[in-house]
Amino acid sequence: MNLKDYIANVPNFPIEGIQFKDITPLIGNGKAFQYATNLFVDFTNEIDADIIVGPDARGFIFGCPVATQLGIGFVPVRKPNKLPREVLEFSYDLEYGSNTLCLHKGDIKPGQKVLIIDDLLATGGTIEATINLVEQSGGIVAGIAFLIELVFLDGRKKLDDYNVLSLMKY
Repeated sequence: MNLKDYIANVPNFPIEGIQFKDITPLIGNGKAFQYATNLFVDFTNEIDADIIVGPDARGFIFGCPVATQLGIGFVPVRKPNKLPREVLEFSYDLEYGSNTLCLHKGDIKPGQKVLIIDDLLATGGTIEATINLVEQSGGIVAGIAFLIELVFLDGRKKLDDYNVLSLMKY
């Protein structure tokens, strides 16, 4: 199955000059969504991950079905003030401003092998912050999986020390 057939290109969204990769046709098609999920499940098994971590919000879309299919846990990484218990935080700079991500303390156990799943690798800021939170928790990032990688933005250079899977590259 060619997953690119299920990605809609939206020109000039969210700003002029951006070619947005819309994943909603893929997740709206049961067979395509299942196919992508199964590829993530295979990767999870290959790296022998104990738990899945997904950044807010599209990491939830792909991480939760993988965790459910394998009978392992899922841990959300969220924006500030979205998690009710004590959190670890990591702030990072964006091209225009900054962002902060949070993870509940104790959700990742020291030594747990983690697979991080997200929809898109662009410049790598979100995934770099997520890695930091997992490693602050004592987790071991066994792998990182993306539905889409925008290779021209070179985000993978931040991930040289990690096992990375991208289902589609643009």
